[in-house]
Amino acid sequence: MDVGLNYLTLNRQSSSLSGGESQRINLATSLGSSLVGSMYILDEPSIGLHSKDTERLIKILHSLRDLGNTVIVVEHDEDIIKAADLVVDIGPEAGIHGGELMFRGTFKEIKKERNSLTAQYLNGDLNIKIPKKRSFTNTIKINGARQHNLKNISVKIPLNVLTVVSGVSGSGKSSLIKNILYPALVKKLGGYGPKAGQFDSLTGNLKNISAVEFIDQNPIGKSSRSNPVTYIKAYDDIRNLYAKQPLSRTRAYKAKHFSFNTDGGRCEHCSGEGEVTIEMQFMANVHLKCEHCKGKRFKDEILEVKFQKKNIADILDMTINESIEFFQKQNRKK
Repeated sequence: MDVGLNYLTLNRQSSSLSGGESQRINLATSLGSSLVGSMYILDEPSIGLHSKDTERLIKILHSLRDLGNTVIVVEHDEDIIKAADLVVDIGPEAGIHGGELMFRGTFKEIKKERNSLTAQYLNGDLNIKIPKKRSFTNTIKINGARQHNLKNISVKIPLNVLTVVSGVSGSGKSSLIKNILYPALVKKLGGYGPKAGQFDSLTGNLKNISAVEFIDQNPIGKSSRSNPVTYIKAYDDIRNLYAKQPLSRTRAYKAKHFSFNTDGGRCEHCSGEGEVTIEMQFMANVHLKCEHCKGKRFKDEILEVKFQKKNIADILDMTINESIEFFQKQNRKK
């Protein structure tokens, strides 16, 4: 009730909860412990929350503080930044362009800071421009939506524009879009997907939609070993590049030898993870750097293959910005 989830039914599956609801259930678990003299660390707790719920969240964070606890929150939300006793701003940008302490002080003080991007948005020097023209032509319509909290509503959604579905957490946004619109569109397009929730029909200019993609808050990839470069298939080109190097040809290495997901070139002691997990039964598992590959994921002989003085592990340690610059230089040389 303190985190505003008293509307949930007791038989609701956790997989059907919105991101904001899941976040607040995790928070409620910590609140129930009533610890004193502890440090609470929250990583972006406002994700998926409506402003109304954020206000409630701030009250809870303040109550934890007032009990004699230390509360540290990693956040972008302006209301939570305002409510903080102390603000620490890291920047100025991301990756190799970040990592510096830009500011430490109160909310009033940060608004006067000129070198911080956060401060420039807070004081209005920078802002997101509102589009001058909005157009609505073709639409599709969800008729009689009754899933979870939805009470037999019908909604028109315009095509070829950016549409935002807003409302407090738990009002039915995810039920309407994730549980009804998405699976219904997949079925209309002849694909296979999750079963649609309760609704009457989907009508309108459906012929203008050739494909539908759903991006939610779940981790990318089906495997825990996925990372951005493997997920977008860019790693395929990199592995092929290393397989074409003279030493690779001499040793008959193929692209698969430069994958940490398959047998061949990966370190077999850690199965290409770069670390070994030690199960501690009743305590949290301990993760140790692999003693054989030293966290590099590959066998020593694979790491001997280099492109412009860098082996495959060096490439994986690069940020995206660094790797783009590195490979662009190679393209220019060609």
